[in-house]
Amino acid sequence: MLQTVIPQGYAPRLNLYDTQKAIGLLKRLFEDTLGGALHLRRVSAPLFVEASTGLNDDLNGVERAVSFDIPAAGREAQVVHSLAKWKRMALYRYQFSVGEGLYTDMNAIRRDEELDNLHSVYVDQWDWEKVLAPRDRNTGYLADTVRTIVSAMCQTQDTLRSVFPQLTALPPLDGEVSFVTAQELEDLWPGLSPREREDAWVKEHPTTFLMGIGGALKSGRPHDGRAPDYDDWDLNGDILLWNPVLERAFEVSSMGIRVDPTALDRQLTASGCDERRALPFHKMLLEGKLPLTIGGGIGQSRLCMLLLGKAHIGEVQASVWDEQTISACQEAGVILL
Repeated sequence: MLQTVIPQGYAPRLNLYDTQKAIGLLKRLFEDTLGGALHLRRVSAPLFVEASTGLNDDLNGVERAVSFDIPAAGREAQVVHSLAKWKRMALYRYQFSVGEGLYTDMNAIRRDEELDNLHSVYVDQWDWEKVLAPRDRNTGYLADTVRTIVSAMCQTQDTLRSVFPQLTALPPLDGEVSFVTAQELEDLWPGLSPREREDAWVKEHPTTFLMGIGGALKSGRPHDGRAPDYDDWDLNGDILLWNPVLERAFEVSSMGIRVDPTALDRQLTASGCDERRALPFHKMLLEGKLPLTIGGGIGQSRLCMLLLGKAHIGEVQASVWDEQTISACQEAGVILL
């Protein structure tokens, strides 16, 4: 079981109200910078989707969605886990062209999340998706997009530090991105767990894009779980940054080039999810009716934690916590929102 641990001697850089002001500024800055850099337009997104559409994100395949009936509509709805598939359908409906994309605020409930410094049952992120040409389904295009996102984070941090000088005590983000595959990490440290491998690599390479997540490695196990119906497991990854407060690798984004019909066919079979082929979203994708896309989610609370130097995600978002978390934070003088 995961648990909350507040580092010895931790003290927040900003007081409670300045934290709120900084969160507001950070979110406005990053949205504008990211949207301009990736040519994204803001759209509205659902809090819940109809269960029968197959649009909800299945995450690792075991998490339970929060479900409820809507008597007036005669439908069963699910609170979203993420908008990975909804965004692709939205690009189709909006008839966006190659090079155009969207971003939105995503608010989710993940009831089965294990709670610790980084994890909450409430998830907030910037979800984005962009139409790409067939020629751009490659690691070069993926890497260029990662660098653009990291640059937007660095620009946001620079402005925050000018407005809140207290934050200059934190080390600046490294804008140079290291690219490494999950298989390369397993080859380097076969005896370590996936998280331990990430910590070992990112400590020496503080801005890293870890590629190839979802498929089985040589060990027979994946580095981490990924649903088979949005990322292409050969063209995806996580943006990991070194967190100097928690002294560990810190995931701020999961993203990738999305499955085309061939990749979806392969991954549905590999994951034992062939029954999904009959769902409306999957059927359209297999028939080639949906655009080729790249997209991902960027954690809003995660980025706020990192750039504001916070030790616990509850310092930048309001949620519900277990007694161990509440006690650990109270003993360390950490105020949860």
